[in-house]
Amino acid sequence: MQHRHLGNTGIPVSIIGLGLVKLGRNTAVKYPKPFDLPDDQQAMRLLDTAADLGINLLDTAPAYGTSEQRLGKLLEARADRDAWIISTKAGESFADGQSTYDFTPSAIINSCTQSLRRLRTDRIDLFMLHSDGQAETRFDEIGSFDALDDLKRRGLIRATGASVKTAQGAAAAIDRVDAVMLEYSIDAPAMADTIEHAAARAVGVLVKKALGSGRVGKQHEHSPAEALAFALNPSGVTSVVVGTINPGHLRENAGAIAGLGDQPR
Repeated sequence: MQHRHLGNTGIPVSIIGLGLVKLGRNTAVKYPKPFDLPDDQQAMRLLDTAADLGINLLDTAPAYGTSEQRLGKLLEARADRDAWIISTKAGESFADGQSTYDFTPSAIINSCTQSLRRLRTDRIDLFMLHSDGQAETRFDEIGSFDALDDLKRRGLIRATGASVKTAQGAAAAIDRVDAVMLEYSIDAPAMADTIEHAAARAVGVLVKKALGSGRVGKQHEHSPAEALAFALNPSGVTSVVVGTINPGHLRENAGAIAGLGDQPR
C-alpha cells in the first residue's frame, strides 16, 4: 500500500488508516446498523489483515469506549508496536451514553498520561484534540495547543493535531499543529479549500467519514471505490481513515485504491 508523509513530520502513513471506534464502543454511534464488539480473536484477525495490507495507521480515542485499552493489550501480545502509527485524541470523554469535553491544558496532559497507560506504550505518534465543534476556534485561547506543544517537547508524542468539525476550526488549527482530521467526501466536499490551505502549510490531513459512516454504496449512489478515490485525490490528503471491524471490508477498501499509484507525496 502507498504511504504518504504526515505533513512535514517525516512520519510515513498508509493512505488507508484503520479507525477503531467499533473496537470499543457500540452505543450512541452513527452507523446505519447495530453491531457487536469483536472479541479478542476477531480483533487480532483485523490487525493481522491490516498488517498484511500494509496499513500502519491505527486511529483511536478515549471517547471510543474501551478501544484504547483493547488496542494496547493486542499490540502488547503482538510485540510489534514499532510497526504501527498510533493516533489518539484528547478533550472528549464518553461515559453513561454521553460525551463530555475539557480542553484545558491540565486535562489534555492528563489525557495523554492515561492514553499512554491504556495503550501500553511510551509514546503516541499523533495526538489530536477531539473537538466538539464549539471550542475549536478557541483552542489557542484556552491553551490547548500549548499543552500539545509541551507534550511534544517532552517526547511523549511525536506529532500534534486536531480533529475538527468546521472549516473555521481547521483554519485555527493549521497554524499550530502538524496535522488535522476533517470530514471530506464525495457527498460533503466543502473542506476542499481547507485541505489546500493545509497542504500549503505542510500540515498533514486525515480524512474522516469518506464513506459516510458506512452509508456509501448502500444509501448513496456512489460506490466505496469512487468515494475513497475522491477523498484521496487532493494532494494535501495524507490518509483516509475507515472504521471497520470486518477484515473483508478492510480488504475491499484497500483493493479499491490499489490503482492510485505508488509514489509518496
